[in-house]
Amino acid sequence: MSVTKPATTPRWKMALDVERCIGCHACSVACKVENNVPLARFRTKVYYWDTGKFPKTRRSFLPTLCMQCEDAPCLKACPTKAIFKSEDGIIKIDPDKCDHEGACEKACPYGAIGCDENDVADKCDFCSHRLAYNMDPACVETCPADVFHFGDANDPKSPYSLFMTRYGAETKVLKPEENTKPSVSYRGHEVAMEAKIPKGRVHDPYSYEIETWTQLQPEFPKKKRVMWAKVDVTSNVTMAAPGTKKKGDAA
Repeated sequence: MSVTKPATTPRWKMALDVERCIGCHACSVACKVENNVPLARFRTKVYYWDTGKFPKTRRSFLPTLCMQCEDAPCLKACPTKAIFKSEDGIIKIDPDKCDHEGACEKACPYGAIGCDENDVADKCDFCSHRLAYNMDPACVETCPADVFHFGDANDPKSPYSLFMTRYGAETKVLKPEENTKPSVSYRGHEVAMEAKIPKGRVHDPYSYEIETWTQLQPEFPKKKRVMWAKVDVTSNVTMAAPGTKKKGDAA
């Protein structure tokens, strides 16, 4: 589906009808493919939560992405002005100005932006390169359940405006207590699930919710599966990895 090119500068917004979400992760996959999202990163992630007891159980889903906040904490935290708000309301990144220090990541309450000493800050920008060609963001186009409603908030006939006209009174933003004024709204999500969204660090890339389906926690306990040993090839002696005990050591 293509978006109608507005005559004036648009104000891009999104509304998600979470009651329709089937937890297929098509949005996450489409996002990674379309934007070449780095390994161990997600711009879009779907959270799970199971409630009830068999046979009366329910699984809820919560797709998350950058909220394109009007009062963006990441923008205010960036010391090099690498993060800026464009005229259409989308929060964007100038990679040439990024200092790789991650102040933006620590400031974001939605786990939506990531940066460390080796990486340039990375986040959702509503697929701005697609918008330039009158195309929907990849997540919107790919979703098989019609969860995402995206468009120009200034256009009363845009999918976003039509959805908000009908369901606006039933929508909420995530973590309203953060006062960031998100441009992304949700209809029908379980408010308790907001506890799963990490604050001050990116979405956990390891669990993908398999081990945390029944837990309202933002962090997956990573188990160390491999213990590397250092081999001294000159003396043919294997040295124990840091934090391990060698045979014969005192208990």
